[in-house]
Amino acid sequence: MSQGFYRYTELGYPSEERYWPEPIPPSSNITEEAIYLLKQSIEQDATIIGIGPFTNLYLLDLEYPGILMQANLFLMGGYIYPIRSGFPHWGNNMDWNIQVDVKSAKHVIENSNPTLIPLTVSVETALRRADLDDLRKSGGLGQLIARQAEAFAEDEEMERKYGETCEGLPKDIINFQHDPLACAIALGWNEGIEVSEIPLKLELRDGWLHEKIDATGKPTKVVTKIDGNKFNEFWVKTISNQHSAHSESA
Repeated sequence: MSQGFYRYTELGYPSEERYWPEPIPPSSNITEEAIYLLKQSIEQDATIIGIGPFTNLYLLDLEYPGILMQANLFLMGGYIYPIRSGFPHWGNNMDWNIQVDVKSAKHVIENSNPTLIPLTVSVETALRRADLDDLRKSGGLGQLIARQAEAFAEDEEMERKYGETCEGLPKDIINFQHDPLACAIALGWNEGIEVSEIPLKLELRDGWLHEKIDATGKPTKVVTKIDGNKFNEFWVKTISNQHSAHSESA
């Protein structure tokens, strides 16, 4: 839901016909129901993972002030340390989840105790063209991911943009695994992962949200290091093994 919060009026989503095997009718959802479901989930100690703009979480805290402080919250986003050499030279403006709705992002981070999985580490992950054969053998989910990956590769040409220019990434990169990494960490995956508590101060400058380390800032858990190759392998094996386990049980 955007409700006028987003930086852009058009988000530029791709054509659904190329990415889905059959039409999916849109589902009309009531904002209040979504907010209440989030409230119930937090009260039941569910892990809440933000892998898009933080607008819903902001609206939740407006409706139920203070509830975000109770949440076991993981947020995909952040730009605190620079991106390491060998990976795309992106700036803070590329941090989509935060920068598309800076008002909500600032409120949520300042009024919760989240773990941030920053763009600056998730950019070290990759979905590779070499993974597609294994995905196609991994049941309906894997086949759908492979189909969408092929369409995305044609649309975005990341092999040319980043595979040929960033020595830290595989040459056959199709996309980054920002959201899968955040979900895996939230669910306990920790191989090659380092998390630090950093005093963060947020400020809005020229319409952009900046996170800076400041002794007077709020202590915030931040993922500061990952092993991208290890995660890439883990993700593909997880998708493949789920299909294998289902086949064996059947």
